[in-house]
Amino acid sequence: MRDATKGAVALQVVVILAPVLLVLMGLAVDLGRIYLIKGELKNAANAMALSAAQQLSGTDQSTELATAAALRAVANTNGLGNKYDFAGLVVGQDNGFLTSTIEDTQYFDTAAAAIGEGEDISGSAVSGAAARHARVTLRADAPLLFFGLIPLGFERKTPVAMRSVAGMSAPLCTACGIEAIAVAALSAEDGVDFGFVRGTRYTLGYQCTGAPAPAALPNTSQRIPYLLLDKNDVEATLFADESSQLYRIGSGGLPASTSEARSCFQINSTNLVWASASVLACGAGGVQNSVRHHFCGLQSRFDSVPPEACNTVAEVETLSTLQPVDSDLSDLDDYAAYTGNRRRVITVPIVDALAATSEMTVLGFRQFLIEPSNGTNVLNLDAQNARFPALYIGSAVPLKQGRFSGCSISSGPGRAVLLR
Repeated sequence: MRDATKGAVALQVVVILAPVLLVLMGLAVDLGRIYLIKGELKNAANAMALSAAQQLSGTDQSTELATAAALRAVANTNGLGNKYDFAGLVVGQDNGFLTSTIEDTQYFDTAAAAIGEGEDISGSAVSGAAARHARVTLRADAPLLFFGLIPLGFERKTPVAMRSVAGMSAPLCTACGIEAIAVAALSAEDGVDFGFVRGTRYTLGYQCTGAPAPAALPNTSQRIPYLLLDKNDVEATLFADESSQLYRIGSGGLPASTSEARSCFQINSTNLVWASASVLACGAGGVQNSVRHHFCGLQSRFDSVPPEACNTVAEVETLSTLQPVDSDLSDLDDYAAYTGNRRRVITVPIVDALAATSEMTVLGFRQFLIEPSNGTNVLNLDAQNARFPALYIGSAVPLKQGRFSGCSISSGPGRAVLLR
């Protein structure tokens, strides 16, 4: 009799707990799936925001390029687009039951405006050259399995939204992949532009000694001497010849290396001139072969066919195919009108003073847009003292690599980072 009573009680407990267990199973399965979808959407939003932020380079076309870059992060033309719900659904598409949408990417001039929560921020959104931060919002339906069986989940799905913000970071203390062109500050007390004036065209020419000093090129304000800093990678196994290294640096900045010291510059560090790039007399008008090899690399940003003067560069026929030419070769007085792929933008170390025989201290990094010579859409390889015109643009373009630690600065180029 006692066993029968125990059995009856156990059965009643099972009957009572069955709905509870069902609810708990629903929580475990459906909530787990919702959190999975949230994570997948967040990854997609992060990828879109970062892709957009990398294109915000201070030109009128920036936001147009950024929007296209953001959409490429979830495009599934090659089957590799970011997806959700166990990577089975393409973001931004409707499968007949579940719908996901990509809201228009919004752009802002400050991080605070882009991150703003719980407010209508459409009025503070910007476009074009003013945009420095991108805000991406994704929405999608998450399917319900167990909760779809109860009235609260009768639609068998629930909406989920994720948002990401990315933009220009704080100034970098270590910049990697930039050019090895050292330019002396016109004013070391000016921590923003070092005495250079944004939107002003300068003549960058290799330093020389004695008189007469080379004149500035036509339509430029003044001649700014430069030197090549020594980043010769003695351990390089690919394009190891010195002429090849100089060409690569001129063509696309410092290549990656196993040593950060060879591929990066750090603020407050000291550097020497490239050993074989010593200065010559100004009156002669020439430069060392190493300077010419570097200049050939700069020329490749305008034309992929190496001129005959560049045939002394080892493996030049191969090197000339590694980088595309700039897609905008026009002569510009306004950087905001630039529509190219940023191949003409160079980021250079600003040093305390040019010194051909002693150390130079890096004060910061700033950017120029290389201009074509004499309206020909190329650089003039025969230019006296390897001169070329360049438009000063400040710190407009985010860098691809670098670190923040190791210095205390308030201005300079950063890189695209996630802010939220």
